[in-house]
Amino acid sequence: MSQSTIEHFASLAALVPDELTTHALLQDVALPGGKKLALLTLDNGYDHTKPTTLGPNSMIELHGVLTEQRARAAAGEIDALGVTGKPYFLVAGADLNGVKNLASLEHGAAMATLGHACYDLLADLGVPTFAFINGVALGGGLEIALACSYRTVSTGANGIGLPEAFIGLIPGWGGVYRLPRLTGPEAAMTVMIENPLNNNRSINGITAHKMGIADAIFEPADFLEQSLLWAARVLGGAEVPRPNAVEPNGNDEVTKRWMAAAAKARAFVEAKTSNATPAPAKTIEVFEAGASITQKESAALEIAALTGLMQTDAFHNTVYAFLDLAQKRAKRPAGAPDRKLALPVTKVGVVGAGLMAGQLALLFARNLKVPVVITDIDAARVEKGLAYIHSEVDKQLAKGRISPDAANRTKALVTGSVSKQAFADADFVIEAVFEELAVKKQVFAEVEAVVSPECILATNTSSLSVTEMGRDLLHPERLVGFHFFNPVAQMPLLEIARTEWTNDTALATAFALGKALRKTSVLVADEAAFVVNRILLRLMGEIANAFDDGTEASVADGALRPMGLPMSPFTLLAMVGIPVAHHVSESLHAAFGERFRVSGNQQVLISNGIKSLWAPTGDGGMEIPASTLGLLEFGNTPSTSGELLVRTQDALAQEIGLMLAQGVVAGPEDIDLCMVMGAGWPMHLGGITPYLDQVGASERVNGKKFHQH
Repeated sequence: MSQSTIEHFASLAALVPDELTTHALLQDVALPGGKKLALLTLDNGYDHTKPTTLGPNSMIELHGVLTEQRARAAAGEIDALGVTGKPYFLVAGADLNGVKNLASLEHGAAMATLGHACYDLLADLGVPTFAFINGVALGGGLEIALACSYRTVSTGANGIGLPEAFIGLIPGWGGVYRLPRLTGPEAAMTVMIENPLNNNRSINGITAHKMGIADAIFEPADFLEQSLLWAARVLGGAEVPRPNAVEPNGNDEVTKRWMAAAAKARAFVEAKTSNATPAPAKTIEVFEAGASITQKESAALEIAALTGLMQTDAFHNTVYAFLDLAQKRAKRPAGAPDRKLALPVTKVGVVGAGLMAGQLALLFARNLKVPVVITDIDAARVEKGLAYIHSEVDKQLAKGRISPDAANRTKALVTGSVSKQAFADADFVIEAVFEELAVKKQVFAEVEAVVSPECILATNTSSLSVTEMGRDLLHPERLVGFHFFNPVAQMPLLEIARTEWTNDTALATAFALGKALRKTSVLVADEAAFVVNRILLRLMGEIANAFDDGTEASVADGALRPMGLPMSPFTLLAMVGIPVAHHVSESLHAAFGERFRVSGNQQVLISNGIKSLWAPTGDGGMEIPASTLGLLEFGNTPSTSGELLVRTQDALAQEIGLMLAQGVVAGPEDIDLCMVMGAGWPMHLGGITPYLDQVGASERVNGKKFHQH
């Protein structure tokens, strides 16, 4: 690297003065057979709570150390080089906090080029290079390993992958070229496309070894020692079989596999995102080109792709959603009281034994590891609820996700009763009964009569007034809204609602419980449907209104495809359940009037027991059966898909503007956090408010953007 190039990269590093630098710590290791290995340990000086990442300063230091080792290799001072990480991490990827500050095309290109400059040294050091994957290896962290000649992995390693398509980038430091040549193109597309777009999945060490990413696998206890001994054997001439490795250049059969994998990946991206974000398509494009070009030529494509993608709204939206929301705001909920005010919870009561109640009871038992008691109006319902809980535990056991001891302990923690007297010594009681205000008020009156004065009461309501539930209580200050999303075990959001009476002790206890349950808790005001359901019902309402007014079903249901939402409105309606959506719409109509029009056609569907508008045609398509259409009534003011998209954008901007004015949450960041965690709103949209800013809806409706920067 020339002096001018070094100075260029130094100016890049100056843009990230607060980078937590990952240092390349060097020690020489004597191997059996008289060989010497230079071992680089990547370490940022913190414990495992601070992942190692790669920013400009880290990469410049790594490049300098590798340059020195290449000189040593040329001089015959070392026979090999190894790279490993601090405990639990090889490297967790690029430093996104730093990358997001590289605003210009020039800086983006420099960062992309710097990565290749480092990894090219590993790939051509003059002696064999080894990566010892001891833990998390994501993005640029896995690409370090891929650039080496050989790789070992720990059976305890988790978080291995190339998640760039999820972040809004491509694996641009050689991964898109090198990975498929080790694993085959099909597995590579799984790692680079399917896993990232399936909620940012990663793989573990065992899977990485099976795929061919790693050549050898060892137990965590003596992983480095065994890896070094294995490296010595390789240096001594031991064979390293790679049954999955392929080279498409000049091989027609492999090239066909390559193109088939690319076509399958494109279909997956279309189904998953409606091609609303550019990174997955760009990843596939570079992958496809890589079948017939050299690594150096691929590097040029990767640098160009990375440079362009760093400037897109999708990338900056994802960084905002991933770092600012999911990583930062989620850990410091706005408006949460001092956690020291929280009361200990040593027993939980759940009113109800239905599906939602069973899910809640299981969640409390598994995560809190305290006794949980469920109640219902008769013994048969209680027994059915307990049987469901036991069956769910047995499923986890059968899948190997919990041990037999853990399964037995969880089952033993959950008991049932037909008497609310069972709550007498509970510290926290939550109701999950029918969504009817009178029923819930009666439940709380009965519970309050038996629990201690300190016991916190909670409701899992999705749309009813928590304030009204507490109006007749002797101690309404201990009542909170505690709204989970279905399925409870998988959906990370918890909306915690405060009434005009709720005190800080009850609220602090609720937030402490949310954290213990591993949920992302957001404080919301006690307004109808809180955040997620209010926004989703406004969205679904616009589509339902257009359909009722005479818009073709396919036009109405497909109008929002440019957003790249996880499912269409009619599919979401069927998943939520038409009766549930209709009931919430009625609550919102009562609270907010004509913005939430109640669909007469939905009531007809409910009355006729129809659970979904769409039905399969038999040839793989979907249609609304003629028998269903015959029941419905339509107006004569249809909309085009473009008109409906803009109208829905404006409706969402209006509703969110009103919610912020009403103080439903502290700021637009909480709206976004709720939509990402509770509704699966795409990361590439940044939640919802950045998207509404970018399409102009915020200014069209409210006269200003939600984010003024």
